Amino acid sequence: LFVNRVLCFRDITALAPMVRVGTLPMRLLALDYGADIVYCEELIDIKMVTCERVVNEELDTVDFVAPDERVMFRTCERERDRVVFQMGTADPDRALAVALLVEKDVAAIDVNMGCPKEYSTKGGMGAALLSDPDKIEAILTKLVQGLSKPVTCKIRILPSMEDTVRLVQRIERTGVAAIAVHGRTREERPKHPLHCDFLKAVSGAVGVPVIANGGSLDMVKSFEDVAAFRSATGAAAVMLARAAMWNPSVFRRQGLLPVQTVMEDYLKYAVRYDNHAFNTKYCLCQMLRDKVESEMGKLVKTAQTLSDICAAYGMQAYYEEVQVLLRSRRGLHPPETPVTLGGVTTMALRFHRRDYPPEITPKMFLLEWCRKEKLEQPHYHTVSTTHIYRPISDRLFLSTVTVDNKQYRSTLWEKSKKGAEQAAALVCLRVLRLPEGRRGEEQQQEEESGLGGKRKRAVAPPLLGGIRLQPGCSVCFVKLPLNCEK
Repeated sequence: LFVNRVLCFRDITALAPMVRVGTLPMRLLALDYGADIVYCEELIDIKMVTCERVVNEELDTVDFVAPDERVMFRTCERERDRVVFQMGTADPDRALAVALLVEKDVAAIDVNMGCPKEYSTKGGMGAALLSDPDKIEAILTKLVQGLSKPVTCKIRILPSMEDTVRLVQRIERTGVAAIAVHGRTREERPKHPLHCDFLKAVSGAVGVPVIANGGSLDMVKSFEDVAAFRSATGAAAVMLARAAMWNPSVFRRQGLLPVQTVMEDYLKYAVRYDNHAFNTKYCLCQMLRDKVESEMGKLVKTAQTLSDICAAYGMQAYYEEVQVLLRSRRGLHPPETPVTLGGVTTMALRFHRRDYPPEITPKMFLLEWCRKEKLEQPHYHTVSTTHIYRPISDRLFLSTVTVDNKQYRSTLWEKSKKGAEQAAALVCLRVLRLPEGRRGEEQQQEEESGLGGKRKRAVAPPLLGGIRLQPGCSVCFVKLPLNCEK
């Protein structure tokens, strides 16, 4: 499987990349059952490039978390030398940026050039790349030259055998480590027969390993069929998609396991790694297949949480056991523990306006504390995701505040510049153990912070350090004294 500690793609059986299926629980289960290599689901470069790499000590995973806090890709040590990260991309520079982000946590990088679905092709990705060989070459060359890990791609055959062979030969010249080929055209679907003659021609035309894909319905129903499929296609390796989705124990050399056993094994990984309940339901329903309308299927479909799903399978005890373990780890690693990297202290804190009275904000408390301590007023530097390939209409903000030559920042992106600055101020106040101004704590915090004077319920403006306030400054958003000269 490894040559000079580098992943080898010859004589292997791989779990194919499948949207909504190839998440961590399925990949680990496939490895348990005998898969040599596992591909993650296609992840779009525009989403991944905004992610932050987070070490999740509670789950013992590495998470790539989007600005909206969604975990886009989760992996762990168990699969690090076996998992191939597949991305959807149409941009060489963005592809390299994403690959560099995940490179040290995966075994190889793959580019999806075969998905015919609209969500992939409408952005010029997936099978749309098959009509633009120049872009294919540019993307793969950029990745091969910029990475230390193997680079592969997955394509579909073209309408003519000659064009398919020419494309694969051109791809080989970029320096890729392997080429996965689905033996159907962009327009064909599983109901159409697999073109083994195309796969055989491609396999014989290049020296790089060719991974045959597309035989789940026609040729591969258990592991003993894999050798025959490889022989029929002349390929160096085999990649399984639907056969593995229906029953991941297809990778077992000893034969298939009952689907009920497989589902329970899958659910254990889903609970252990806190997989999203709806993704878990989707994968279980694929395994149930024609039994999805059975009593069990109905219980799974109506479940809303992992706890509900475990109840359907009689696994409540296992679920509670894992929750006890995770709670104990949570106690050892509190989620709001400050972390200092590169001179910036960060915490995962979000600013919720509803938590504060109308005239009080974390920025206001921090400014007043700086004045009391005779420090320079806080300086905020805010960045927007528009600078890193995110649509303007969907941009988010992250702010860093400098106080007394120290920097503080929340790791969570906000939907507005003001919110990002308030979150940064909140981190600073929390780290310095200063009052924050939350509702229900105003009186005690005002006395401690200097935000003194009894606030009247009448229409008189509130006080800041004994000075009456007026509407906020349009520059710094802090409410100003009536005699302010700014």
